[in-house]
Amino acid sequence: MEINPEQLLKKIRDAKEGSQAAFNYLLDRYWNDVYGFQLKKTRNEYESEDITIQTFSKAFNKIDTFDENYSFTTWLIAISKNIHIDQVRKKNASISSRTSVDDEDRVYEIVDETPGIEDKLIKEQNLEQLLSDIKQLKPHYQEVINLRFFQEKSYKEIANSLNEPMNNVKVKLLRAKKLLSEIIESRKT
Repeated sequence: MEINPEQLLKKIRDAKEGSQAAFNYLLDRYWNDVYGFQLKKTRNEYESEDITIQTFSKAFNKIDTFDENYSFTTWLIAISKNIHIDQVRKKNASISSRTSVDDEDRVYEIVDETPGIEDKLIKEQNLEQLLSDIKQLKPHYQEVINLRFFQEKSYKEIANSLNEPMNNVKVKLLRAKKLLSEIIESRKT
């Protein structure tokens, strides 16, 4: 369902105030735009997905800097483009390091409001079918689902375990839950 510019602006303002539902909406609404942009640049699904996750992580962390006089899509694409440029520079400099967060104890604006609708869907499934559904996800999504829901690790523990910034973990988990929910729903029809 497409929303008008005023409603979109309200979602962005809600996100600036920390609304998880607004973050989810923006992630769902703009994922394909950013991913498609990166897929054209990198011609690599895994790399495109990784850059897209980093883009939303950075965007959600810096959402308060977004100027509402400009296009949200353009802002996201600019972030994505800069992340890609940084990665190319790192590769060219033969440095294989990951983006890290200086202060791992920092509190981020993305709020964990459990349980969500996806969580309820996940818990309603029988374990064997759920594991089969999870196996349809890409390995890095399987891993984050396993760490969060089966090993019951916190975002901080998952971030430490994967050696990734906490916002990347949150975006990965949001995306994994959405994809898993779609797999479960498609199986029901």
